[in-house]
Amino acid sequence: MATPPTGRERPAIAADAFLRALADHGVDYFFANPGTDFPPVVEAFSRAKKTNAKVPKPVLVPHENLAISMAHGAYLMTGRPQAVMVHTTVGTANTINNLINASRDRVPLILAAGRTPITEKGSFGSRTRPIQWGQEMFDQAGMVRELVKWDYELRVPAQIGDVVSRSAEVAMAHPRGPVYLMLPREPLSAPLSEPIAPIKPRPQAAPVQPDSAAIAALAEWIAGAERPLIIASSLHPEAVPLLARLAERCAIPVVSHASRTVCIPSSHPMHFGSEPGALLADSDLVIVLESEVPWIPHLQHPPAGCRIAHVAEDPFFTRYPMRSFPSDLVVQAGCINALEALVKAVEPRLQMAEARIAGRRARLTERMRNRRAQLAKDSVSGQTISPAFLSRVIGETVGDDAIIFNEYPLRPDHCAREKPGSFFALGPAGGLGWGLGAALGAKLAAPDAFVVATLGDGAYMFANPMVGHWVSSTQNLPILTIVFNNSRYGAVRNATLSMFKDGAAGENDGRGLADLDPAPPYEEMARAQGAHAERIEKPADLPDALARARDVVVNEQRQALLNVITPY
Repeated sequence: MATPPTGRERPAIAADAFLRALADHGVDYFFANPGTDFPPVVEAFSRAKKTNAKVPKPVLVPHENLAISMAHGAYLMTGRPQAVMVHTTVGTANTINNLINASRDRVPLILAAGRTPITEKGSFGSRTRPIQWGQEMFDQAGMVRELVKWDYELRVPAQIGDVVSRSAEVAMAHPRGPVYLMLPREPLSAPLSEPIAPIKPRPQAAPVQPDSAAIAALAEWIAGAERPLIIASSLHPEAVPLLARLAERCAIPVVSHASRTVCIPSSHPMHFGSEPGALLADSDLVIVLESEVPWIPHLQHPPAGCRIAHVAEDPFFTRYPMRSFPSDLVVQAGCINALEALVKAVEPRLQMAEARIAGRRARLTERMRNRRAQLAKDSVSGQTISPAFLSRVIGETVGDDAIIFNEYPLRPDHCAREKPGSFFALGPAGGLGWGLGAALGAKLAAPDAFVVATLGDGAYMFANPMVGHWVSSTQNLPILTIVFNNSRYGAVRNATLSMFKDGAAGENDGRGLADLDPAPPYEEMARAQGAHAERIEKPADLPDALARARDVVVNEQRQALLNVITPY
């Protein structure tokens, strides 16, 4: 049997170079749920600790789904790719739910997994446990190939630096997205023939500039439109003031449909909520900004003759098997560059449209007054805690600087968010179990931020909450978790009722396969991990409970959970 190198001077191994290359490419954190393929990585981290070598911070996360969402949250704070490593095929399988979310949200994640040792005997790192036969697959990367931009298996130890460089380059290339590395432990533990040298990351291409002719045409359309509408779903924080400026100058209502970020401040006079509704039905121009699904064609659509313009980094959403929204104009560019160009192009064209804009502004001002009156009416407290009331009190209590990670239940129309980067929501794939981990990852990357996770009770259970609270405690990541507890899978029930309200399923109010009653005592589960935790059932008790939980997180630097009974 092969033996490890001996002697006083330990030669560098490929795993040493792997960790240093990740750090050279800006990776801050190495989220890991390890297995028998990890000995070279454990050795490399141990060596780095002794030598002060620059490597990512290792973060042990005892479930792969949570590790992926933590890397997602950290990226949203830093803009840099993060790394996750898991155990061979079985660990990879556990990542897929949140890997789908990361893929659709274009998160540049470097996902690494061990591979069953290639050799059965004769090499340092050969198979030593029975599972190493059962875990091997003919095509390990096949599990994730549709979700990643690139996959590769390390073949020789000297290649490791180039492999990391390539993975980071592809992940960060626009449109960004995850990549996948397979690292057999034989080459990963093998000595290197040359000293490890720092790696200079290869430069990234500048973001694509929009086509000037397309921008000019869209500017003309805006100037000539009577009832324009903007629908946005996911904007970079730097694009938000540009959209706010365009909407205000041209009096264009903005709908943040299925929004995953702050697209326009809640108090903006042109912020018209989250549903296109009547505005879509009456429009003569719709500008779609980074929105996979700007409306539901089965339920609503723009009128005949309405012009549709799509503006996005990938306006065709080429990784989606089916997407058939009408289009009259396409601007392929990131929304920062596109909006900068559009703001400049539209201004000289507005001179002949000022009277039309003033009339539209007056009509929209009245419409906004009615909208806000209705929102205020909907969010008052009743005999039970409604989602709208809970959302309003959350917004009032946590403040403008808080960063909210929402997994379904928060009502954005009722929870004011003014600052770009202060709200993130589950992505278009909808894989449950994202919000708690994303909030923890954000707190790790932005330790001074007040981070709040708003989760449905089903989403909370999906998130491996005991693991999440353990990570919060061990990594000193105090966040506030608010569970909207309706003791059911609301999405399942609503979908059932939308199709079979008058059928047999409707006789049980659509609760079949959606009933989570009796609900576990979530507050006791969190309390067992050292959290401040309360159960709230009465509307009158909610404001003080939220304030107490906020103060525990902010002042005591301790995690908190509120189990809010919200029948809906």
